[in-house]
Amino acid sequence: MSDASAGAFRPHRRMRRWLGPIFGAACLLATLTGVVVLTVLMGAILAAALSGPPHPPWHDVAANLSELGSLLRRLVSGRQSSTPAAAGYHVGLVGSLWLLGLVTAIGIPVGIGAGVFLEEYMPEGRARRVIQTNIANLAGVPSVVYGILGLALFVRAFGMKGLALGPSLLAGVLTLGLLILPTLVITTQEALRTVPASLRQAALALGATRWQVVSGHVLPAALPGIMTGTILGLSRAIGETAPLLMVGAAGSLLRAPRGPLDRYTALPVEIYNYAKEPDREFQAVAAGGILILVVLLLSMNAVAILIRNRFRRGR
Repeated sequence: MSDASAGAFRPHRRMRRWLGPIFGAACLLATLTGVVVLTVLMGAILAAALSGPPHPPWHDVAANLSELGSLLRRLVSGRQSSTPAAAGYHVGLVGSLWLLGLVTAIGIPVGIGAGVFLEEYMPEGRARRVIQTNIANLAGVPSVVYGILGLALFVRAFGMKGLALGPSLLAGVLTLGLLILPTLVITTQEALRTVPASLRQAALALGATRWQVVSGHVLPAALPGIMTGTILGLSRAIGETAPLLMVGAAGSLLRAPRGPLDRYTALPVEIYNYAKEPDREFQAVAAGGILILVVLLLSMNAVAILIRNRFRRGR
């Protein structure tokens, strides 16, 4: 370093000594912001769910929990009604479980397969870059746009009546499958990239075929990351309302679907309908529905995390 450069260098030791703790405090504040917002949100939902009579004091935890439990049991077993005391989510809950099961059976294999093909089989080149860019852009498209696409493609089949599915459960499943497809493809590719190249090279050097390398070594090693993407995709699918409204999820239905071609409704759609009601007593019904949705979502995530951890321990 020349004398001129050494003279221009200013170490700013005091400032650097303070910058580290300030940055750490800013990161802690960002973390606490998310936790505080989630706590306030859950508290507001619980307060709204318990807003109906009787009104136990807030410190009477046992009475409040008992009241909340009886409210949730009534909502799970009840059907849609114009009377708040009789309203429930049984049909919507069954419809959401149907949607979740069929999206898992149809959407997840397609998304993971597309990610494996792009990462393991498709050679580098312009075609791969174009596909990759389109998938990345599709991940940011609003969900209502997928609803419009599902309406034109699956419900109406561009005017071809013989191919149109109508406002059926299967049309909703295919629309939600398209919605989570970019997330599944991107997370699958990211999980496959974490597998060391030496693992593939060692298997190929021992005479394994590409299929044996992918199915026997790469996919099992990347499975925890793939499961994380699956959790994210299913979590998004179970909570979406806008695309289901576009593809014909019924606002009022008194019978649960019995097959993929039946009419259906879903839990978020019923929550949306109750929340629109002018009667203030429906606020407790809507808040109870949100609690049921959150419990369903957390249960689903817990099962997926257990499966992911089981595979991780088995590696």
